[in-house]
Amino acid sequence: MRILVTGGAGYIGSHTVKHLLEHGHDVTVLDNLAVGHRAAVPAGRLVVADLQDIARVDQVFVEKRVEAVVHFAAHAAVNESVTDPAKYYRNNLINGIHLLDCVRRHGVTRFVFSSTCATYGTPEVVPITEETPQLPINPYGQTKLAFEKVLADYAAAYPLGFAALRYFNASGATPDGTLGEDHTPETHLIPLVIQVALGQRPHISVFGTDYPTPDGTCVRDYVHVDDLASAHRLALEKIEPGTGMHFNVGMGRGYSVREVIRTVEQVTGKAIKVVEAPRRAGDPPSLVANADKARRDLGWSATYTDLADVVRTAWDWHRRHPQGYRTG
Repeated sequence: MRILVTGGAGYIGSHTVKHLLEHGHDVTVLDNLAVGHRAAVPAGRLVVADLQDIARVDQVFVEKRVEAVVHFAAHAAVNESVTDPAKYYRNNLINGIHLLDCVRRHGVTRFVFSSTCATYGTPEVVPITEETPQLPINPYGQTKLAFEKVLADYAAAYPLGFAALRYFNASGATPDGTLGEDHTPETHLIPLVIQVALGQRPHISVFGTDYPTPDGTCVRDYVHVDDLASAHRLALEKIEPGTGMHFNVGMGRGYSVREVIRTVEQVTGKAIKVVEAPRRAGDPPSLVANADKARRDLGWSATYTDLADVVRTAWDWHRRHPQGYRTG
């Protein structure tokens, strides 16, 4: 297929682009490079543009004869969404609708959406299934859920088929060392702890030690980014026009913040200094996936099933790229 990947210069997007190319698809990346990296995209695949530039996006659809879209482009920091919700509604929802209208104009019928477990809010039961009530507790989750609802309405009214992948904490890097995680500022736990191991920051802050979890710190499901990439391809190949699918994509096992820190210590052989801090707004105690539906309907399952293996790929990449993609 000729696939347009929005946000394909970002962390999960770039890994998905690599995976799609390896499986024979023709991929064009559209990214404004606000947070993405030119170096993460293969030569000749990148179009630098913003979804707000509707005329340019239309032009890309025509020039590249786009047949399917994988949509990653979004703001994704929970904390920032609480302090600046307008930024999140403009980009994650309004710009997403601009893209969907472009999809309609050009007769594209396959659409995969990068959604999130943040749409579930604070679930009463863990692991989380797709039937768990979606009750987001922060604007980031609200914008992702709102776009899921837009997709459902579009699929009911127009010849569009979609899959919304509600994935959990993306982690790790490609084992071949070509792609990894590089955010400015970094907000994800595993790379932050690795930065302490590399001597790039003095300590790791643990936000909240009084959650109703076994050790009092937040529990998350750390799914490897290459496993996420394969889920997008499998969903894309399964979509039928006029239908919608929703899948949780996670390892199916949760690890606490303290467990992550201990695992990084074990993998790196470095002691990690910890500073306890108050809870952050918008952080649920525990988010762990039940991915049975993806296994049943897509034939997908996580190949990385142990946190140490995930951390090892991240550690290898960050050691080789201590300044991210600027290191080469």
